[in-house]
Formats: sequence, structure tokens, C-alpha cells
Amino acid sequence: MADKILHVHDSLLGHVPRAGATATVASGAPVTIGADGLRFSGEDLASNEGPILAVGDSYTYGEDVGDTDAWPAQLQKLTGRRVLNGGVTGYGFDQIVLRTERLTEKYKPSVAIVSFIADDIRRTEMRRLWWYDKPWFAIEDDRLVLKGVPVPSRTTLPLKVRHGLERVLFELPYFLQHSVGYHARIHRAGSGRTIALRLLERLARLQAEHQVRIVLMAQYGPQAWIDGPLASEQRRLTQAVLDGAATNGLATLDTFRRFATEPEPRAFYGTVHLNPRGNRMIASLLAARLPDLLMTG
Repeated sequence: MADKILHVHDSLLGHVPRAGATATVASGAPVTIGADGLRFSGEDLASNEGPILAVGDSYTYGEDVGDTDAWPAQLQKLTGRRVLNGGVTGYGFDQIVLRTERLTEKYKPSVAIVSFIADDIRRTEMRRLWWYDKPWFAIEDDRLVLKGVPVPSRTTLPLKVRHGLERVLFELPYFLQHSVGYHARIHRAGSGRTIALRLLERLARLQAEHQVRIVLMAQYGPQAWIDGPLASEQRRLTQAVLDGAATNGLATLDTFRRFATEPEPRAFYGTVHLNPRGNRMIASLLAARLPDLLMTG
């Protein structure tokens, strides 16, 4: 998780970037949250086209890289169009969809790239992640119903104390993290897929009502390149969500195939997240594919 000083409580989404916050990553590169609560993607560009909105988790936000090395900033350089980085570290797919709705209402983008990793689907089963309470959805009478809002604002430990504890908690197995309240489950394991598929219906309605072209993009963590049951299950879950998006009339982009052409896909990552080279790969793939994606669903 990103430094908590970069986040502020939000009654709908749980947490959002803190407007005006600044920091640096390990390399010394800057992290800048603008007055609008979006991560800096470069100077605003004059264009007759509506902006491109990028929404997702830490892989969209650009965890562990400087502002201009995140893929939304790289995409802005390649396309010459304004790209708004609405990614937020730690989000589940439910929060990603809710933030897409909020930012689409505010900025009226012509394109919204909604990015996810497989673990974001599991996160929809939770009501708390990394000590952040969050919204969640339930299915009642065959309807998707938003729960847990307004999200409570908890009194937190002093930041230095919290940092020390989190260095230990972050490395613990999930069951121990749950036992101390670092995470809290609300749905049974495996139910996130059903919830995610229903959330795609919300994105389809957003696309129709706001005349914004939505592209659902699948990204992958480094564990995807390690053969084993976890990698296989993540691929199956990701494909189910991409198939559901296509059924709902959304454009889709699976980044797995591009990385799989490389002899060492793991070289595009730092410890967990994409490094600058990996983010450039995502931006280049998007820049090349966007014209076709915007014409076909």
C-alpha cells in the first residue's frame, strides 16, 4: 500500500488521493497529487477531443514509480491527448467502478480505460482492506445493492506507529491479517466473480448514458508469470470478466499476450508493481490499439 499520507477518507469510496499531497518513490522520482485529487500526468494539453480517463488500482496509479513513469502519463505523451490518472492504490473492482462513475460525471471524458488485476475481484468480497473500510455490494432480489456507505472514518494510530505495524502485517498470511482486523471479509471466498460480472452492467449503463467509450483492460502482477495453480486461476478469473465485459458491449484489452511475447516478462516489474519499462509497455500497447478499440466493442 502507498504511504497513508497520500490518502484521505472518502464516505463513498473509502479512501482517495489527498489533493495537493507530494512524496517521492525509492528512486527519488516525484509523486504529485493535484488539487483535483488526480495524480499528475504531465502538463495539460490543448485538444478538441475529450480527455481520456484512466481508472484502476495501484497498477494504474503507478505505485513505486514517479509521476511521468506511470502508464497514464506515458499514454498522454504518446497520444498527445490529456490523460487523467484516476487510479487509487488498494482499490477493489467495486471501488474502481464507483470511481469511474464519479470521475465520468465530473470530467466528461470521451474514453474511459478501466483497468483491473485479478486480485481486485477478490477485493469485492471485503469490507476492509489494509485498515481502510470500503464500500461493498450485495445481490438482493437479483439486484446489485451498494452497502457499507457512508464508509466510516476510523480513528487511526499515529502515522509512524502505523508504518511500523504495517511493515509486519503486510507480510503476514491472509488469515493472520484477518485475525487482527487488517482485512475484514463480508462475502464468502469466490463470490467476487459474480459481483464483478454484475458491476460490468453498471459500466455498460455508464457508457450508454454518458456517451463515453469504456475499455476494460486486464493487467497482471508478477505472479502471473510463475507457473502454478494461482496463476492459472487468475487467468481464468480475468478471462471471465473480460468475456462479461464484451457481452455487455464494452471494448476489452488483455495485456497478457503482449507481455507473454517477451523472453523475461518478470523484467518489466519491480518487487510487485510494473517498473517504468513495464508501464511504457502498457502505454505503447494502448496507444497502438485504441483506434480499433474505440470503433469496435
